[in-house]
Amino acid sequence: MIAKRIIPCLDVKEGKVVKGTNFVGLRELGDPVAMASNYSKAGADEIIFLDISATNEGRQTMVDIVKQTAEQVFVPFTVGGGVKTIEDVNRLLKAGADKVGMNSAAVQNPQLITESSDRFGAQCTVVAVDAKRVGDKWHVMTHGGSKDTGIDAIEWVKEAEKRGAGEILLTSVDTDGVKDGFDIALTEAVVNSVRIPVIASGGVGKPEHFPEVFKKTDVSAGLAASIFHENTFTVQQVKDVCRQQGVNIREA
Repeated sequence: MIAKRIIPCLDVKEGKVVKGTNFVGLRELGDPVAMASNYSKAGADEIIFLDISATNEGRQTMVDIVKQTAEQVFVPFTVGGGVKTIEDVNRLLKAGADKVGMNSAAVQNPQLITESSDRFGAQCTVVAVDAKRVGDKWHVMTHGGSKDTGIDAIEWVKEAEKRGAGEILLTSVDTDGVKDGFDIALTEAVVNSVRIPVIASGGVGKPEHFPEVFKKTDVSAGLAASIFHENTFTVQQVKDVCRQQGVNIREA
């Protein structure tokens, strides 16, 4: 059985790590380079860096911060935000990212997924999906969760896989920052629709939420921000709880 991964996520705006609720009400929490370095040393299995305002501000990801972070991080490092072209993907990989996440631009131009996978490999190509429940379905949201595309999220992840995505980073807009736990229904629906790894994101408030999603779905990894950034719990504490509940977890 493949060990589950615990992943801290750094949402970065104007050079600072921020966090909000349901993608709004952002507050500053610290320096991304220092925080990423600390998580790498503390046993995080991967680190994800999302420049969350790049798309709305119509600019590229902050490559200088990515370079500085990559020099301090010794676990797989995924970067996303503002990725619009294959040149953007190349620039981030050269800056030190191991994988590149694409969201809004991939929805607008799905060929970007194919180009990235063909040129750099599926293992470098992560499609980030922000999904919000609308009736009995989930819609794909873009532009930092602010724009409803009307696209069925389940159909979209299937297409992303066909086009060469190597991983899905799935965030529930409904549970993001609420701290009541992952969106189990959404996560299960997506995991059951694709064969590639899925990272669950949105809603963690305590360590027990990780084993819950790992036991109820076949998701490959769980991601959190608030509980780690605010020093409520450590990566090690989360891993200890997972092991206590019988989850196969990577050693810290």
